[in-house]
Amino acid sequence: MASTPAQLFRTFQASFVAQDALLARQLDRLRDRVITKYATGSANIASSVRLDVSFRLVFVRCHFVGGTGTADLVLELTSAQGNAYNAQLESITAVGTGTDVFYTPGGTDIADPSSWSFQNDDQVRIRWTNPDAGNMTWGLEVGMAISA
Repeated sequence: MASTPAQLFRTFQASFVAQDALLARQLDRLRDRVITKYATGSANIASSVRLDVSFRLVFVRCHFVGGTGTADLVLELTSAQGNAYNAQLESITAVGTGTDVFYTPGGTDIADPSSWSFQNDDQVRIRWTNPDAGNMTWGLEVGMAISA
């Protein structure tokens, strides 16, 4: 027996509703997932991180080994909207060997949504001048999650 146009329409509509529900569940799982970017070195830190979608900053961690001295670690926005929108977001003072960084925007609970949300093509830049370049090494981790 042939299907009527109305039956075909209802079948397609039910299929689209099921696909929408599946995509919504997958997007919810992605929003809960922290994506971590890594960098390491023994010179200055000049790292930029971004995602190809709107995102929020969850944490910045940096461990320092060897050498002596400290310097300020600076977090900056390089905006996709242009230089007029670039901004210094935070400056964490006197970090280096013996003084690691574990920074979470807006508090200490990484489960809370970050108040630092960024648009597609925005970059978060992390800068730090190594006071004992070549002797002090560092490992940087930056956690981000997809924005709602």
